[in-house]
Amino acid sequence: MSSTQRSVATELSFALNAAANRMVRLHKPFLEPLGLTFSQYLVTLELLNGSPRSVSDLCERLDMETGTLTPLLKRLEAAGVITRTRDAVDERRVLIDLTASARGMEDELRSITDKIRTACQLTPEDLQELHRTLEGLARPAIS
Repeated sequence: MSSTQRSVATELSFALNAAANRMVRLHKPFLEPLGLTFSQYLVTLELLNGSPRSVSDLCERLDMETGTLTPLLKRLEAAGVITRTRDAVDERRVLIDLTASARGMEDELRSITDKIRTACQLTPEDLQELHRTLEGLARPAIS
């Protein structure tokens, strides 16, 4: 790899890191009143898309390790956002579900995406293109 290619790769890493940090900062004023961190918000959104879910399913979908997700789930449970129960069919599995109060925040939680899109001055088309690009980086095709 030439020094120019290394420089572009390094600059891409810095740009991705800066963008990720900006996203967390942009979400903060919308999440603080709800008592959620950015990571907790992502878990909650995923559960709004379908629950109950197993811990392993959430780990896979959110691309998190069990050691990262488990403490986060414990904090969400203590805050009354989720419940954790053993699967009646397979007691090795823990199922995560949203509480009624968390489901009551659904409209507010889902509206945050539009607020972030507006803050970033992205059209719906821009947002779709960015999402495809980021998904491609996060989950490259297996060759």
